[in-house]
Amino acid sequence: MRTTARLGVAALTAAMATTALAGAALAQDVEGTIEVHGSSTVYPISTAVSEKFQAMNDGFGYTVGFEGTGDGFNQYFCPNVSDVSDASRPMKDEEAATCEENGVTWTELKIAYDGMAVLTTPQNPLECVNFYDLYAIFGGESDDINTYEDATAFAAELGSSTDLGTGRIQNTAPGPESGTYDSFGEIVLEGIAEERGAEKHMRDPIPPAWTGAANDQVIIAGISQSPNPAAYTFVGLAYAEEAGDSVKVLAVDADGSGNCVLPSPETVSSGDYPISRPLFIYPGLDNLESNPVIEPWVDFYLSDEGMAAVTETDYVMLPAEELEATRAQWEAAKAGDEGAVNARTWTESAE
Repeated sequence: MRTTARLGVAALTAAMATTALAGAALAQDVEGTIEVHGSSTVYPISTAVSEKFQAMNDGFGYTVGFEGTGDGFNQYFCPNVSDVSDASRPMKDEEAATCEENGVTWTELKIAYDGMAVLTTPQNPLECVNFYDLYAIFGGESDDINTYEDATAFAAELGSSTDLGTGRIQNTAPGPESGTYDSFGEIVLEGIAEERGAEKHMRDPIPPAWTGAANDQVIIAGISQSPNPAAYTFVGLAYAEEAGDSVKVLAVDADGSGNCVLPSPETVSSGDYPISRPLFIYPGLDNLESNPVIEPWVDFYLSDEGMAAVTETDYVMLPAEELEATRAQWEAAKAGDEGAVNARTWTESAE
């Protein structure tokens, strides 16, 4: 179960410190290295932040990986190999349990929003898909559906009138190691699966119907180079925008009512686009003393200058109150406040 700590009276001191974090001169002459691994979606933001921080600190070095959210937690962060984990979904309970077993403490810091774009080839005449269409292609009841004709028929049973095309289903899309895979399943597919009493909400990612990949560039190439115009996938919005005319971004209608919305920073921020999610970093609190680079790096990340990297890399900034809550949570975590250690994202609600 996901838990949410509330920003209350015990954290007011930390909240007051966030003004200084936002605009004050940040630490320079920092020497040492930081290891960051995890989400390929968060990778551009953390890389941009690290580049800026390195420009201020000649003795600073960094590694930012893009293995996928799950691999970031399971192979690097919870085994205490990395200092920070990038994530495009919240840490799972079983991952938190592994961290606890290994003595790794953390705090979950929301740093941006991202939309998940549904892509097809430029040659596909389709302009909009709904959640039923996506369930027919990627859902848990689709393991035996191998052609788009059959996917169209199944989507029609669910209430859609979309023609998904012809030919064999051969898609390159995020695999289970990716946070995008988990988020897409939770937002788009899980509700339909539950309504239908399905045993699972995602089809098995087995080629050729679903070739899984953690690298968004590989996914983009798989769609842009598809010989069949009817090919579909989903990636973070920033990668879709970077791909330009090599792919086609589809509008999405959540419930089949005809309310088709294209993803953009504006529609993601407003909540009008139905497939959006928060992005996170997880600093390892138990390593703050052994690696003195972590604290000033996160301080810089959450500063106004650091957070500018969010829009510079085509992601969506947090609303001001959510950013202040993130900053307050980090200040409290550094101070050892029990409410911020191994804590999910805070809200601004008062106790």
